[in-house]
Amino acid sequence: MNDDVPAALNTQIATFASGCFWGTEHIFLKHYPPSEKKGIIKTTVGYTGGKADATNPNYKLVCSGTTDHAESVKIEFDPTIVSYADLVEFFYRTHDPTSVNRQGGDIGTQYRSAIFTHDSEQEAIAKRVTEKVQEKHFTPLGRKIVTQIVPAGQWWDAEDYHQLYLFKNPHGYQCPTHRLHW
Repeated sequence: MNDDVPAALNTQIATFASGCFWGTEHIFLKHYPPSEKKGIIKTTVGYTGGKADATNPNYKLVCSGTTDHAESVKIEFDPTIVSYADLVEFFYRTHDPTSVNRQGGDIGTQYRSAIFTHDSEQEAIAKRVTEKVQEKHFTPLGRKIVTQIVPAGQWWDAEDYHQLYLFKNPHGYQCPTHRLHW
């Protein structure tokens, strides 16, 4: 699925980047399993947010740093069950949004913290939640959120072997920042 059109009329799309997409996808699905109807319908890992001429990227090219694309997770969700604001706050709970272009030992623009918004309402919600999280969780520590909040652009699905990677490979690599921080 390479477009941003939700599969059903009552679903929306949220797109987040918070380091290696394996761990980002895994922690969202672990806490919002579709089988338990907690609001997430489907996830897809892929690439977005890079140079306009870096089309149809693959993992090797994104990891080279030449595309400026972020490893990202596109989440189809039901806003009558889980709100976009709740997903944004969960996103912040599950990684270090104060580090530039890295999560743990993963370093590069592809591992940056970013929220790719799909409309002006999502942008306003993302900014509001960011301010709240900053004030409550990071200002007291003397740290500043560096997460980019930018309009969603072209999306490319990652290769099939990346989809649901940590469910298929439970002992695979997972960045240590992908955990609940509060």
